[in-house]
Amino acid sequence: QGQVVESGGGLVQPGGSLRLSCIGSGLPDEYAMGWFRQAPGKEREGIACVSWRGTNTYYGDSVKGRFTISRDGRTNKIHLQMDNLQPEDTAMYYCAADFQTRWDYCSLRTDDMDYWGKGTLVTVSS
Repeated sequence: QGQVVESGGGLVQPGGSLRLSCIGSGLPDEYAMGWFRQAPGKEREGIACVSWRGTNTYYGDSVKGRFTISRDGRTNKIHLQMDNLQPEDTAMYYCAADFQTRWDYCSLRTDDMDYWGKGTLVTVSS
């Protein structure tokens, strides 16, 4: 049975940076991976994903230009570098994985995900 586990959350001041990591285990090669977040009282949103070959990335509009997703080659280990963090980025951040037949595509839709981590909390506050 596959699983994904996040790490790296914490408290950071506005304008600061954090790096999240996620490791997937028990997953076949053809699994795209991504990051989602959910703030209190809001729906879970997809913010960044990377294809299973690690060649293609997609971002949500709210983080484009500030966050960078990366994948360690064709492994199931991904990272999210978050720069210029703002209070509105405060949320629980989740790693997820979904099976993709296309090597150059990944999804930001929550309904498409097959596996979810338990989440790691990111708080941006002075």
